[in-house]
Amino acid sequence: MFKKVSLIFLVLFFILSSTAGCSGQKEQVGQVNNGETKPKGNLKLAGSTSVQPLAEELAMRFMELNREVKIDVTGGGSGAGVESTINGAADIGMTSRELKESEKENNPGLKTVVIAQDGIAVIVNKNNIVDDLTLEQVKDIFSGKITNWKDLGGKDTAITVVNREEGSGTRGAFEEIVLGKEKITEKAAVQNSTGAVKTAVSADPNAIGYISMGSMDDEVKSLKIGGIEPSIENAKSGFYPVTRPFIFLVNGEAEGLAKVFIDWVLDTEAQEMVQENGFIPVK
Repeated sequence: MFKKVSLIFLVLFFILSSTAGCSGQKEQVGQVNNGETKPKGNLKLAGSTSVQPLAEELAMRFMELNREVKIDVTGGGSGAGVESTINGAADIGMTSRELKESEKENNPGLKTVVIAQDGIAVIVNKNNIVDDLTLEQVKDIFSGKITNWKDLGGKDTAITVVNREEGSGTRGAFEEIVLGKEKITEKAAVQNSTGAVKTAVSADPNAIGYISMGSMDDEVKSLKIGGIEPSIENAKSGFYPVTRPFIFLVNGEAEGLAKVFIDWVLDTEAQEMVQENGFIPVK
């Protein structure tokens, strides 16, 4: 009798232990455990170099709050963000423009989440005496119709146009908003990042370029467009004409850690960080 009871006890103990072990292994990202969510795992974000600095700030804060999470953020441009999302190289892609019609048609599973709005600042060298241009004048400069600063109230010197590379979300948005059907002049110098554009413009007294409003600093000077300053308030109100979205991309519905992170980015603390970094919160 004693042996039979002992055997039953051992079997029950083994079953309970096995069940507890399996339960622990099946715990997933974001699953509620003892009343608390416990995100864990790795995430890779890739794409727009304009979105990248903001995404890095958000990722760092999220990792501070969730010690078992590691998020890697890389650039490469909006085009690369779309491609990385499609081929699975990134869990979340980053773009600073809307998806092209061809991208939507060829990849119907792509989902977009707007995490912030951004203004594009037209910038010149700090020593340039020109302070204000109309949107039409900016268009004529970048299309090559206006080539001398004297035609804009500046010095009698040739204008150096600084452009972004193909695939840049900032370039795509700038072309769509400012140039329309016009093409950027072939004489433009091409830079492959926001920082490179700022460096080129700060080094050339005759240069003009464009960058994310959130990346502005005293290294260069931003121009008014039609008398309107490139500020968060003016962009948010719609007065400043050159604005575009910052977008996270996922292939299919966001799940697991990607969903937990995106939901957090759209929540109060993260949206306050969006504004602190010079961008326009969506909430």
